[in-house]
Amino acid sequence: MKIGILTSGGDCPGLNAVIRGAVLKGIKTDNLEFVGFRDGWRGVVDGDIIDLPRHAVRGISKQGGTILGTSRTNPFDGNGGPDAIKANLDRLGIDAMIAIGGEGTLAAAKRLTDAGLKIVGVPKTVDNDLDATDYTFGFDTAVQIATEAIDRLRTTGESHSRCMVAEVMGRHVGWIALHAGMASGAHAILIPEQQTSIEQICEWVTDARDRGRAPLVVVAEGFVPSHLEQAHSERGLDTFGRPRLGGIADQLAPEIEARTGIETRATILGHIQRGGVPSAFDRVLATRLGMAAVDSVIDGLWGTMVSLHGTEIAHVGFEAALGNLKRVPQHRYDEAAILFG
Repeated sequence: MKIGILTSGGDCPGLNAVIRGAVLKGIKTDNLEFVGFRDGWRGVVDGDIIDLPRHAVRGISKQGGTILGTSRTNPFDGNGGPDAIKANLDRLGIDAMIAIGGEGTLAAAKRLTDAGLKIVGVPKTVDNDLDATDYTFGFDTAVQIATEAIDRLRTTGESHSRCMVAEVMGRHVGWIALHAGMASGAHAILIPEQQTSIEQICEWVTDARDRGRAPLVVVAEGFVPSHLEQAHSERGLDTFGRPRLGGIADQLAPEIEARTGIETRATILGHIQRGGVPSAFDRVLATRLGMAAVDSVIDGLWGTMVSLHGTEIAHVGFEAALGNLKRVPQHRYDEAAILFG
C-alpha cells in the first residue's frame, strides 16, 4: 500500500515530526510505502512527489518547517478538482493520502473525501483554533517564542519607561496572546473574542504606569477595538479569500501615546513565531499524531482526522473540526483580566 503525505497552509513547528512518526510507524508495523507531495496541494494537483524511505526522515523531528515544502494552493483551482487528482493518484499508484494542515486544508480534504478520495487528516494550526482537539502542535512552540520575545521587549520598555505593544498571531482566536500574555505578565491582553475600547486599554496602561511599571500590552493580530467593525487588514486576500491580517499594534501604539502621554512602541512578531525548532511537547504530540494517522489509514477511517482528547489520541470526522472555531471562553479571559492594569 502506497501512502502520499502532504503539508499545506502555513508552515508550523512539528510538521516534520508528523511526517517522521507516520513513515516510521507505517514501515515498521505495516510495511507501507510512502511518498511526499511537494508544496502541499500543488504537488497533489501536479503529481509532483518524492519518495519517503526510512532514511529520508532520519532525525527530522527536531527540525522546523517541513521537508516537503508547503503552499496555500487551492486544490480546486486551475487544473485541480477530484477527477484530476484521482487520475494523478491512479497514475502514481498512490492508494491514500494523509493531509496535514489547518482549517483550509481540512476543508479541502473533506470535499475531496466526499467526492470519493481516500484521505485522513492531521490538524495543524499555530493558532490552536481547530475544534475537536484540545491542542494542536506548533501552538506550544509559538507561545514559547512569543513569551521570550515579549520578555525581551519588557526590559527595553522598563529602561526607557515606555509602553510596549506586542502583536502576536491569532486570526480569529486569542490563545497565543492569552498564554504568552499571562506568561510574560502583560498589563493588558487583547484578543479577537473580546472587543475592548481604547479608553479601557488606556486605563490599564495608565494604572500600570502609576504603579511605577512600564506598561506591556499583548494583542492578537485579529483583535478588533470596540470602535471598529473588522480586524485591521491592508494586504489583500490570500488564495482562500481570507484577509491577510497584521498591523493592529501599529494602529494602537500612537493612540495609546496620544491619550496617555506615555511614549509607546509597537512590535509585530509575525512569522518569527512559526520558525525554529519545535518544543519537546510539540515534537511528542506531532509524532503521536503522525503514528495515529497511519492507524486511520489501516482502519480505512477516511474523512477523519486524529486529535488530542486530554492525553489520548482520538479519531473524529472532518466536520467536527470545521464546524466551530475553538475560541477562548469567557471564563479564561476573565481569569487573565484579574491581572490587568
